[in-house]
Amino acid sequence: MHSRKPSGRCLALLSLASVFATVSPACADIHGSPVQVADDRWAPTVASPEFEYGKGPLVLVDAAHGNFHTIDGRFAAFGQLLELDGYRVESADTGISADLLNSASVFVISNAIRGGDDAEWALPAETAFSAEEIKAIVDWVAAGGSLLLIADHMPFPGATADLANEFGIVFLDGFAMKSVDEGGTLSFTRTSGSLADHKITRGRDSSESIESVRSFTGQAFRFVSRIEPLMHMPDDWHVLLPTEAWEFSAGTPEVSTRGLVQGGVLRFGSGRVAVFGEAAMFTAQSSTRDGTIRRVGMNHPSAGENSQFVLNVMHWLSGLLDD
Repeated sequence: MHSRKPSGRCLALLSLASVFATVSPACADIHGSPVQVADDRWAPTVASPEFEYGKGPLVLVDAAHGNFHTIDGRFAAFGQLLELDGYRVESADTGISADLLNSASVFVISNAIRGGDDAEWALPAETAFSAEEIKAIVDWVAAGGSLLLIADHMPFPGATADLANEFGIVFLDGFAMKSVDEGGTLSFTRTSGSLADHKITRGRDSSESIESVRSFTGQAFRFVSRIEPLMHMPDDWHVLLPTEAWEFSAGTPEVSTRGLVQGGVLRFGSGRVAVFGEAAMFTAQSSTRDGTIRRVGMNHPSAGENSQFVLNVMHWLSGLLDD
C-alpha cells in the first residue's frame, strides 16, 4: 500500500470525474481509476509560425525535480506546440545552476515535487528546490531571464512556495473549486472580466486575440508584487485546504477566492515571470474509463483558444508583445 494513501485520492476522483484533475499513476495500479496521459490523438497546429523551424529561442523545461509534467510525458503537447512556432524545446534533466539557465531564453517549471512518484501528497509539503537553486533562478530572472512557473493543486503549490515567494507570489496549497460536488473546471472570459484585457489576451492582431481560456482544477494565489493579473477567480469559489490531497470532509478548511487569481505576469528586475496555478490548460491529456475518452487541456472541446493563449504567454516571455 502506497504511503500517501492513493486509494482515498482515487475514490475522491471518481466522485469528481468532471473535474479532470491531475491524478497519480498509483491510482490505476490500485483501483483501475483513469489516469491522465499525453493525448497522442491530438496534434497542435500553428498557422503562422513566429520563427523558422528549429531556429527560435531555446526553452528549457524542468525535469529534474520530480515534475509531474515533462515534455517526455504529460507536457508533450506543450513542447510540440512551441516547436511548431519555431522554438527549440529541450528537457532540463539536471539541477538548476547559473550555467544551465544562461543557456536558455525561457525556463519552464511545471508541477515540481520532491520525491516525484514517491512523494507524499500530504502536509507538510517539502520544497522541491534547494536554496542555491532558488537563488540561481532569482538572479537569472533579475538579470533578464524569463520564467514560466506553474504549480497546480495540492501538493504542488507547497513544493514550489519558497520559489514563488521570491517573486511576491503567495501560493495556496489546496484545491480551487466551486464546491467538492461542483468541481473546479472553469472558463475565464473577456466578456465577464475574469480574463483580463491584456497584451497577452489581445495578441498582436485579431488572429491572436483570446476571448476565453479554460482551466481544469488547480489552486489560486495571492500576490504582493506588482503583478499583472490575467485570470481572476470568481468571488464565490473557495480554495479547499485538506491535509491530504483529495481527502475532503465537512471540516476541511477553506478560504474565499475573492481577490485571488489563477494566472498573471510580472516584471522582475530586467526579467519576466509568468505564474499559473493550473497546469492542465497548458497540456493535452486524456483518460479512458468504460470506453469513454475524457480530454483535458488544449484538446478539450471547450478550450479551443488555450493553445493560442499558451503561445501568447510564451511570446510575452520572449518580448514579442512589447509595444
